[in-house]
Amino acid sequence: MITFIIGLVILIVGAAIYGSFCERVMKPNASVQTPAIKLRDGVDFVPMNKWKNCLIELLNIAGTGPVLGPIQGILFGPIAFITIPIGCVIGGAFHDYMSGMISLRNNGEQMPSLVQRFLGGGVYKVYLVFVCLLMLLVGTVFIYTPGDLFVAYLLKGDVSTLSAEVIMVYGVIFAYYLAATLLPIDKIIGRIYPVFGAILLLSAVGIFFGLFINGYPLKEVWEAGIANVHPFGENFIPIFFITVACGITSGFHSTQATIIARSVTNEKYGRLIYYNTMIAEGFIAMCWAAAAMGALNLAMVVDADLVKIPTVVVGVIAKNMLGDIGGMVAVLGVIVLAITSGDTALRSLRLMLADALHIDNKKRINVLILALIIFAIVAGVLYFAKTDASGFAILWRYFSWANETIAVFAFAMIAVYMIKNNMPYLMAVVPGTFYMYIVSTYILHAPIGFGLDYMISYILAAVCAGLYAVSVVRYGKSLNKSRNLR
Repeated sequence: MITFIIGLVILIVGAAIYGSFCERVMKPNASVQTPAIKLRDGVDFVPMNKWKNCLIELLNIAGTGPVLGPIQGILFGPIAFITIPIGCVIGGAFHDYMSGMISLRNNGEQMPSLVQRFLGGGVYKVYLVFVCLLMLLVGTVFIYTPGDLFVAYLLKGDVSTLSAEVIMVYGVIFAYYLAATLLPIDKIIGRIYPVFGAILLLSAVGIFFGLFINGYPLKEVWEAGIANVHPFGENFIPIFFITVACGITSGFHSTQATIIARSVTNEKYGRLIYYNTMIAEGFIAMCWAAAAMGALNLAMVVDADLVKIPTVVVGVIAKNMLGDIGGMVAVLGVIVLAITSGDTALRSLRLMLADALHIDNKKRINVLILALIIFAIVAGVLYFAKTDASGFAILWRYFSWANETIAVFAFAMIAVYMIKNNMPYLMAVVPGTFYMYIVSTYILHAPIGFGLDYMISYILAAVCAGLYAVSVVRYGKSLNKSRNLR
């Protein structure tokens, strides 16, 4: 329990110190007219108060990642209680804050447009393919996982096949996603999220206090050491950082921060809406990681459950820690996390494609046609994931890798912005280089990639990371200072 508490202190104190430093570097200006006011259109550019924006941002970014990821990541031992908060403070929260603030200062541009603005047309084309793929995968994953949780734990049904119950629940989620994608952001998302937020906060707080009330036994880092203790022999690097993406650093978050940039009314709200919200997600990840470790130590679940079916652990922990009613609320909280990320993932995909294809979002027929095309593709991927024996495993692996790859692009964009504005750009270059190493190692070694030996993968990944760092800095410094980069 001591290591867990130390991790929470690192998270909270680190956020206060580093978050303040990030804000001083960015120098938010309350007198600047934000895109929500300057470009108000009643659909995507809609002014909303800071607390509503904060809540929407939290629900947007906190999918099942900060729950299912840490549940699997804790198998590496209590070192997770240290790496999660450190990575969240200097990596994830910084990444989210800068992405949102840069969008605020560039008319609420979405990530592809920002990548094109700061990294050039060639990188933009590559990024656009990756980010559109990621949004499709996020939308599919966040129909699949909450749908199965709802059927399994609330309806007590069978989720092993595409049963009538599963189809019905998927259909309801699809209908909600379509409405959230098409309607103005303040009509559904801005109104229903307070209810979802209450469920989320109740479940997270319940798990936190349940750790102490139930006396869950947690190992200490000095007892377990930092050696590879994973029961299936997985390497800490890169698997841990791919698995626990949403609790540490997630490229998906940058796409959500730019959506909220179109609703923020004051630059000074940025730290609360972006930086502190990611810290809250880090807290959620810490709590579920601790709960999973305690459940494992109490022999409530077996290793295979944790690795292969982490949703099993959610139900076991929730019921054991909070009772039948509290457990149901906790499971609902996890379902809410997924649904409230899936809807905005597909919404952001619509915005990105509309921007890239120069489609006028003010014409409802254009919005409807684009949304229907997106949803048809998602339905096809979902069908494959549900009917193929290894479909979801393949889907999740590509989703995880694509997610961190998008973060590499975001860090590069942030670094160039900081170089051009005489800011301490190493704040972006260092985490970007680290994640370049992680995603390179993973794809070089993984069966879904090149299948190389780990030692060869590590060496080649180090070369890729070095080239990334040098290229980003050189490109940023070589840009013509007369270019319109804010």
